Amino acid sequence: MFREGTDFVRLVSRLFLVAAISLPSVTCALAGGTPAGTDITSQATINYTITGTGHTGVSNIVTTSVAEVLDLSLVWQDAAAVVVQPGAIGQALAFRLTNIGNGSDAYNLTGQSTLGGDDFDPVLKNIHLDTNGNGRFDPGIDELYIPGGNDPVLAADAFTLLFLLNDIPPSTTVNQLGASMLSAASNTGVGVPGTVFTGAGENGLDAVVGANGGRFDSQGSYRIMALSAQVAILKSAVVVDPFGGSQPVAGATITYQLSVIATGTGTSNDVVISDAIPLNTTYNPGTLMLNGTPFTDALDGDSGDVGDTTTGAITVDLGDVAVGGPGQTITFTVTID
Repeated sequence: MFREGTDFVRLVSRLFLVAAISLPSVTCALAGGTPAGTDITSQATINYTITGTGHTGVSNIVTTSVAEVLDLSLVWQDAAAVVVQPGAIGQALAFRLTNIGNGSDAYNLTGQSTLGGDDFDPVLKNIHLDTNGNGRFDPGIDELYIPGGNDPVLAADAFTLLFLLNDIPPSTTVNQLGASMLSAASNTGVGVPGTVFTGAGENGLDAVVGANGGRFDSQGSYRIMALSAQVAILKSAVVVDPFGGSQPVAGATITYQLSVIATGTGTSNDVVISDAIPLNTTYNPGTLMLNGTPFTDALDGDSGDVGDTTTGAITVDLGDVAVGGPGQTITFTVTID
């Protein structure tokens, strides 16, 4: 076959010196690398000389389809512990869920609020999706999460906002901290990194669990702040009829009592109480009092007055009302027409 032994030596030497083409380098824009299902093709070339004549050959083409990597991240978004008050209902913690794998995936969500290391346990309520995408929880707009019903589906590198809602126990006290955790897991599968789910990835390819195990937990927290002063009114009525009884008949008098109740801490400012004189009654002049001290009915220097005695309203300006201060009780009398 060879005219000279050196030809064979030369050919073998060249064959051993030929380098097969390596896989091309890929610049990955996605967090999970090359998108799942991408075909990577590779083919080697050989060049050699026989008796001074150059020859070229190629190998068969090898195609490798990139498997899907299952990976995600979940990050609490609030800048600091969310400030709440004792007894507050439906307080939201915000989290950002990101698909850092290389293919589309769906995620199931769970919450937990009985964690160690905090001062109190929030009462887990539910999870909502950021339906309108504005980054804040909007009651009545942001969709309630239903496990298995509306699991968020994210393309590679896509993200969404989630809200974990808790109620705050009324027994909490100022500066206590309570933690709550949101968990997200790939619906395709979870496990130790490198676990393979055969045929479970995109286009029937294998799915491989990424570095985070296909699951991510993230904690947020609440901090209890003092209640500001809240002012409420408790109103009661006592009827005395012309016959010495308590029947609400024509000519009977009704004495109304307004008890002003301040709760929480601090002071409420510029507190003004107004109470309309009821229809079918007439105000009894000179009966408007604060803590047993009468006011003049006119709009003058004192802090109480009465408008038109049949269609107006009594008004009392209490000014600043401090929690823990003296009680404030307003009374006035009307007669049933």
